[in-house]
Amino acid sequence: MAKILVTGGAGYIGSHTRYFLEKSGHTTVVLDSMERGDQRAVPAGMLRQVDLRDSAKVKQVLREEKADAVIHFAAYMAVGESNERPEAYFINNVGGSLSLFEAMLETGVKCLVFSSTAAAYGIPGKVPITEDQPYAPINPYGESKVMVEKILGWLDKFRELRSIRLRYFNACGAEPESGLGERHDPETHLIPLILRAVQTGKPVTLFGDDYPTPDGTCIRDYIHVSDLAEAHIVAVEYLLKGGGSDAFNVGTGGGRSVKEVLAAVERVTGKKAPHTIGPRREGDPPSLVADSSKLQKTLGWRPKRADLDGIVRDAWEFAQKG
Repeated sequence: MAKILVTGGAGYIGSHTRYFLEKSGHTTVVLDSMERGDQRAVPAGMLRQVDLRDSAKVKQVLREEKADAVIHFAAYMAVGESNERPEAYFINNVGGSLSLFEAMLETGVKCLVFSSTAAAYGIPGKVPITEDQPYAPINPYGESKVMVEKILGWLDKFRELRSIRLRYFNACGAEPESGLGERHDPETHLIPLILRAVQTGKPVTLFGDDYPTPDGTCIRDYIHVSDLAEAHIVAVEYLLKGGGSDAFNVGTGGGRSVKEVLAAVERVTGKKAPHTIGPRREGDPPSLVADSSKLQKTLGWRPKRADLDGIVRDAWEFAQKG
């Protein structure tokens, strides 16, 4: 079993991955600036509060903890905010990543799993999306992730830093037994926003109902956060066993529309979800669905929790705990 440094481990996906790493027998250390992290998502004594851009402190943590590998989540991730403040996304997401990679190279840590995104594809030429589709980001958030992916390609070629880039789609749900779930501030994800509308009675705005889809709303590939966490574990174990660098999509292969998610929430909660229809958001593709067959064939990963009502049920259980 290995010791894994989890950057951004106080965030939504990072905290779930930390939890599943420990269930798998690995030891973890969480590195998070706590600018947007949640203290409740990290067990006492596990957090090293460090800004990733402070390379000297990152090196110190890597040396002291004797990490075998890194799983790198730490990043800003709101598309709308990235359009308003693109410079912040490049400073934080790209600059922070470069600082981390420098620290890894200087301390001899040569295995990295990188939290990338389907936003790297922009508006895809075909759906389901395969990994051979070209980079075509349409917002600074997606561009920042593409830049880091390209940097990792060069570091693999010239510095032997091996990496797995996981491009995932719409993370959602919660892990009931862990007490973990979504606590973004502000919240931007669809399922918790609809659940909040059910709880508060304040309508949620759904963006656009005139897309070229069967019911006019956007279609997305909703992947349970626990399935996503397990993909990171098989990826880091693959690298630790000597596997080479690669990029993989992580999704269920099935798309659900915004209105289908709304209906699932109403089925699970037994309540109407108040909502209004707003205009389209700039840059929202009509459909984003993953072809994750490459990941399944190469690393043996399979989504186990793809049922939409089950995903919503887990999120609802978490939401009711406050």
